Amino acid sequence: MGRWEPGAAGRLREAAMALYAERGYDRTTVAEIADRAGVTARTFFRHFADKREVLFAGSEELERHMVEALVAAPESATPMEAVAAAVLSSADFFDDLRRDYSSRRQAVIAATPELRERELIKLASLTAAFTEALRERGAGEDVAALAAETGVAVFRVAFERWIAEPDGVGLADVIRSTLTTLSGLTA
Repeated sequence: MGRWEPGAAGRLREAAMALYAERGYDRTTVAEIADRAGVTARTFFRHFADKREVLFAGSEELERHMVEALVAAPESATPMEAVAAAVLSSADFFDDLRRDYSSRRQAVIAATPELRERELIKLASLTAAFTEALRERGAGEDVAALAAETGVAVFRVAFERWIAEPDGVGLADVIRSTLTTLSGLTA
């Protein structure tokens, strides 16, 4: 096994995904993932803190990107418009090549309580980051919290719709459609 082979992180992600689908998350070990990827367990830990993080690596980068989009929204934007800009920016991360991986990832998460909890923690972190950014833009506490919670709900619903459509529209279009649905609900 090559110590510094290029593409190890991607191979580890694919190996983990295949093993999680075959055996389940709980019955898959780091050693098995590393072996399937053709690297050592030590190499695995250079890329990921644990086997759970194979599925959640990049969450912080996505959150940072979305918060930057919220902060960059025009000053005249309402809190919900700023959050909508943030949610729409997530489409920069998820092209059609990631749709299949995201769909398989979601199936593993849905089947594993520990991973569902981690997913909720990730979404709570995004909500807190949105809330703080909205407060810094001058929104009151209640408005910031409500807009942030609503934006994260839109992201979650749109993302689930997007991965369920194998030959569907892009994520940005699904987000726009979900925002339109939300507007209809609140009209």
